[in-house]
Amino acid sequence: AQMRQRFSLQQPQAKVSVAVGETLTLTCTTSGSAGPGPVRWLKGWGSESKTVYDQTGSFPRVMRAVSGSDTDFTIQIRNFQPDDVGTYYCVKFAKTFTGEEVFDHGSGTEVSVRETALIPGMVAAAVVLCFLLVLVLFVALCLYRRKRQGGLGSPCPVRTVAMGTFSSVPLRCCAGTPSAPSEVLDAESSHLPSQQSSKEENDIHYADLQPLPPAPRRDRSPGTAPTEYASVRVAAK
Repeated sequence: AQMRQRFSLQQPQAKVSVAVGETLTLTCTTSGSAGPGPVRWLKGWGSESKTVYDQTGSFPRVMRAVSGSDTDFTIQIRNFQPDDVGTYYCVKFAKTFTGEEVFDHGSGTEVSVRETALIPGMVAAAVVLCFLLVLVLFVALCLYRRKRQGGLGSPCPVRTVAMGTFSSVPLRCCAGTPSAPSEVLDAESSHLPSQQSSKEENDIHYADLQPLPPAPRRDRSPGTAPTEYASVRVAAK
């Protein structure tokens, strides 16, 4: 009892609000002597309590504010997360013959998440970003509509169709309206020669050639007879 009167543990923080990602600082100091036994930080109380810091062991996100001190057991929890919300207790344990027992503890510190207020500059940046996004979408929509209208108003492509051994015939047809066979036949027949002209080219024409009277020439040598010529043309089949 006298030892308990000489020992004092102070946990002054009743409530603490911390923003996500910041460092949580929990203050705990002791004075006097309480005999052997560690000082631990617990989250929660009773059977559901969880050890957050112990003088022995490894706790990656927790560190002592004053390393190696026997009276200052303030800790810092880095990168605070919503799961860290709860009530924390600074507890002094004393060793007994059967193990350890709670010798003294603080009244607890209730930790909550602090909502981060939006900075006016961030709000302005968000507004500008939204405006630029709407502008880009509007320009893209205008370009798409203009391109689509230009595609609908473009003339139909012209295709050239070869008609056998005759000259090629340009045909214009649009998508969805194929040319009728009669149109192709009409175009081909317009370039075919008539059967009559073909028949006339295949005929052989004969001519009865009569000798012409010799034209008087002064320098003709005596005994020279006039020459007669005839030609026959056969059209190729």
